[in-house]
Amino acid sequence: MDFSSAADELYGVRPADFVATRKRLAQEAKDAGDGPLAKRIGALRRPTLSAWAVNLLSRSAADDLDRLLDVGAEMREAWGSGGGLGDLEQRRARLVGSLVRTAGELASDAGNPLRDQAGREVEDTLQAATVDPGIAAEVREGRLTQPRSHTGFVPAGFPMAPEEEEKEQEEPAKPEPEKKKPEPEKKKKAKPAPEKSNVTRTSAARARRAETLRKRAEEADRKLAEREERAEAARREVEEASAAVGRLRHELERAVAERDAASRRAERAEQNRARAQEAAREAREAARDARRAADRDARHG
Repeated sequence: MDFSSAADELYGVRPADFVATRKRLAQEAKDAGDGPLAKRIGALRRPTLSAWAVNLLSRSAADDLDRLLDVGAEMREAWGSGGGLGDLEQRRARLVGSLVRTAGELASDAGNPLRDQAGREVEDTLQAATVDPGIAAEVREGRLTQPRSHTGFVPAGFPMAPEEEEKEQEEPAKPEPEKKKPEPEKKKKAKPAPEKSNVTRTSAARARRAETLRKRAEEADRKLAEREERAEAARREVEEASAAVGRLRHELERAVAERDAASRRAERAEQNRARAQEAAREAREAARDARRAADRDARHG
């Protein structure tokens, strides 16, 4: 067993079975004398329901998932070259919708139906995989622990749409209102002013856009941190609930075993009672027969 095969097995099981499977795999590595591997396996985090559903797609709908990720790669290439997207967005929408439905069916078949929020997280993750090659690699690997999202409409690695950047660079400066001809000295000093004004406006526009993007990034990071915190709290609650279920299941199994043992003892006691009752009946009949024989002997004697 190596780390990759252990992780593949672990992220293929249901979330409810994750902790027990992780414990078993870590113990197997430890029994094999590979302490570092056991430690790495033990550090793997349980996936959320939506992340697990996306992992299911990488295992059970790999061909459809590859088609979506290929469309995402074409979209990023088109965006980078400044070409049109054509029907790529429509193809992406169809594939995402189909994969979300497939994820819901796979999850339901495994006994973990997706609620609305989890379904939206699956969709967000698939959309993000089409614009961010890093997320695409994670989705294809099938070991997600959290849903993924991408802020904005620009693919990862492109700070702004090429056509917007080109438009910004080529946009001519607005003509200055006509003024009275100044004195020769003043005209000489004021001549470079329009060019300076144009550069200033372009720099200011870029600075405003950079500040807007920075604020969006900070807001996205804040929301991500909040979601991660809530998800971690939810994971802890699920782990505690799973542990409680495990304890109750153990107690139930023990109670069932005790009940079965008591049932067997009761059955044996009933059999012994029946045999004793039959023996007593036979003894009484033998006693009656003996008394009758004795009475006959007395009369004939």
